[in-house]
Amino acid sequence: MPGIDECLLEAMRLPGARGAALVDWTSGLALGAVGEFPGGDHEAAAAEAAEVARLTAEQRAFAPDGYDRRDGQDGHGGHDGQGSGGGVADPPVEDLIISNRDSYHVLRFVPTSFDSSVFLHVWLARPDGNLALARIRLGEMAGRLVLG
Repeated sequence: MPGIDECLLEAMRLPGARGAALVDWTSGLALGAVGEFPGGDHEAAAAEAAEVARLTAEQRAFAPDGYDRRDGQDGHGGHDGQGSGGGVADPPVEDLIISNRDSYHVLRFVPTSFDSSVFLHVWLARPDGNLALARIRLGEMAGRLVLG
């Protein structure tokens, strides 16, 4: 099971990857970062991405039907999404995709044994980036990531 550094290096192998970070959306701090970042400052990029992630994760409109924000579970007593169970809290949103003229930003929320307030942020160059592949691989990485 990979740690933060291994996970970020794996993310950088995605086609078109320019930068990758693991960010805590509660504090806005990057727990790890590699590559380039918009504006050249990975801490500022982490704080700005965290603001978007936090706003999205806290909105009821984006949560699955029956989602209970208090325990990260759906209304049927089980965990929603693809979490591994066993006390793992699933965030209400799987990922966010933000596109602009020259790049994509993919934010993948990571289920954790604590409050699930972290996400992987990958910045992809638009001409080389592959959103479908990025979503699949980031989902796999989020499921294997070991925090602690």
